[in-house]
Amino acid sequence: MDNHSALAINLGIKLKRHGYLLALAESCTGGMVAQAVTSTSGSSAWFDRGFVTYSNNAKIEMLNVSQTTLETFGAVSEQTAAEMATGALKNSHAHIVASITGIAGPDGGSPEKPVGTVCFAWVGTQLPMFACTQQFSGSRSQIRQQATTFVLTGLIEKLA
Repeated sequence: MDNHSALAINLGIKLKRHGYLLALAESCTGGMVAQAVTSTSGSSAWFDRGFVTYSNNAKIEMLNVSQTTLETFGAVSEQTAAEMATGALKNSHAHIVASITGIAGPDGGSPEKPVGTVCFAWVGTQLPMFACTQQFSGSRSQIRQQATTFVLTGLIEKLA
């Protein structure tokens, strides 16, 4: 069993214990977190839906991310991650949501936001907004894997 599977099983146990549904809003991970979650037997009892909003238009149309936020802070920002999470909560039946937006590389980085910069947010009906930024290293695949691990771990911690 890989690390993501173990984390997803643990997450499912905690979500069921709380009677919560989960939704996800993913950009740079492209559905990797949803894939880990739905690989878990019985996840239909606690996973509502996932939004893969790779483009800015998708973030605006599906998650109600503000064009102003994207222009002011960029797609890779805690502000955008927070709006993605809020939009996923509003557009689902979930009780808790996590979002991810980042630069997995190998291109797309800048001095201010180098490759490996990933922003996260978590929010829920009983959970105040929390957003943070992490800097990961490695290949595109490794950055996406690290981001998936980080968001699953964050969900488990917030459900403790």
